[in-house]
Amino acid sequence: MQSSFASYGSSGAILGRMADRYGPETALIVVDVQNDFADPQGSLFVQGAADILPLVNSEARMAADAGAFVVYTQDWHPESTPHFAKDGGIWPVHCVADSWGAAFHPAMSVVGPSVKKGSNGEDGYSGFTMKDPTSGKTSPTELEGLLRARGVDKVVVVGLATYYCVSATAIDAAALGFETEVLQDAIAAVNLTQGDGMAAIARMSAAGCTLGYCFGTLP
Repeated sequence: MQSSFASYGSSGAILGRMADRYGPETALIVVDVQNDFADPQGSLFVQGAADILPLVNSEARMAADAGAFVVYTQDWHPESTPHFAKDGGIWPVHCVADSWGAAFHPAMSVVGPSVKKGSNGEDGYSGFTMKDPTSGKTSPTELEGLLRARGVDKVVVVGLATYYCVSATAIDAAALGFETEVLQDAIAAVNLTQGDGMAAIARMSAAGCTLGYCFGTLP
């Protein structure tokens, strides 16, 4: 596993971040930090979401300052969709377009454009692709085009939630040929099944993603 840090002391404390994490050919992808996931009143609240918000904001500031592209994703569903349990799917109603739940959490600083997914009722786990929940047909979002137009060849992924939209976005990014780093202290897992978050991290590593940290001490 590659490290995201410049160097370590004898105790394992981080002495510095990787100097070249961000630059003009890098994009920070902030996944689905929306009220329904990040606020305790949200319909699919992710425990630990509040803990990652300062880190997400810090990474966004550093990325922007270094000339990197910062882009956000949002679930953006219609009121009725096969994605929802009330319409035959598996999820409670969440992130309905233009609702409070679909809005970005107010504690998050937004310094770039957003890519909305699922607006026609698709399963929108990945920031790059959407899947029709009935036919299984996939379609791209605008995200890859935005990155290619800016000459991006590396992406850094943070946000919510680890097992679902974070891992789907990171794995798709790696499959599309982007050097992909996931910051493990700037993501949070919903853990509908015990161990989901760790399983997702293992899948991302197996797909070729680098697993890094914002800062702190390696476990």
